[in-house]
Amino acid sequence: MTKRELVLAALRGEKVERVPVGFWHHFVKDELHADALTDSEIAEANVAGHQQFIQAVAPDFIKLMSDGYFRYPDEALEQVQTPADLAQIKGLSENHPWFTKQVALVRRQREQFVEEIVSFYNIFSPATLLKWQLPGGEKQLAELIVADPAAVAQALQVIAKDLAHLAQLVIQESGTEGIYFSVQNLQDSRVVASLYQQVIAPAEKSVLKAAEAVAGLTVLHICGYEGAQNDLTWYLDYPATAVNWAVTVEGVSLATGQRLFQRPVLGGFNNTTAGILYQGSQEEVFAETRRLLQEAGTQGVLLGADCTVPLATAPQRLDWVREAAIAYGTALAPEEAVS
Repeated sequence: MTKRELVLAALRGEKVERVPVGFWHHFVKDELHADALTDSEIAEANVAGHQQFIQAVAPDFIKLMSDGYFRYPDEALEQVQTPADLAQIKGLSENHPWFTKQVALVRRQREQFVEEIVSFYNIFSPATLLKWQLPGGEKQLAELIVADPAAVAQALQVIAKDLAHLAQLVIQESGTEGIYFSVQNLQDSRVVASLYQQVIAPAEKSVLKAAEAVAGLTVLHICGYEGAQNDLTWYLDYPATAVNWAVTVEGVSLATGQRLFQRPVLGGFNNTTAGILYQGSQEEVFAETRRLLQEAGTQGVLLGADCTVPLATAPQRLDWVREAAIAYGTALAPEEAVS
């Protein structure tokens, strides 16, 4: 099987000769503020970074980074004070540069591939984009939701319409197989499950459905960035091909997640500098890979990390995981042949 065939089979939950492996990292030092860079600087950092990474690591699949495009280009978001102000968020034209530049970026990123692999483009949820740009950040978003759920839901649908358009464009015009869609519980106790389902979830699901409508694959990433905790059960009915979450932060193993979501899962490794992947010996990385596969099995499983790995992670360490997965699959082959 080619790497592409291997990954697609794993995403269908089929038996595979070995479990596919994929990791990624950002290619600018401060991805959250990379929007301040010029278009040429963004392109140079992203394209050159992907080229070097793919040549060094040769991943089975990869998430293509959207560094430099974390900011939704509607200044109205940054002027919001009251729920009524959210009505000023009008959305973007279909040919807005924010779309066309990202499509061009994905094309250039994919030109760096040296073999046929599956790729997913990174897209953040409408709520994430909104909280990043509100003057009061996440706390203000929670306050707005409590004060006027309908106004926030409407604003999120406007942003979601544009994200859905972006998802379809990159799939149809850039050749990437799908999107890696990042969501997160608001880290505010006032936004309980019922409010999240009422206000935030419909917009998020609409982006995933838009990608599916053009035959795109979707990885739902439930983000545990900097220790943010999530109730995974809030996302059980989200339409996604596979699910990735912070195993370390949530304390929910790949095997448990499989039973919970009833679909393929991705991840398993701690993505921080404290994890085995970053600082363990080769023997420890091999042992952790075997442990994950013994626990979760080899069907409907793709090995990766809780989230993006540190930029300084040595490529050799990432390849150790694939070597261990290959060895594990080889060891299983005679047993499967007998059965």
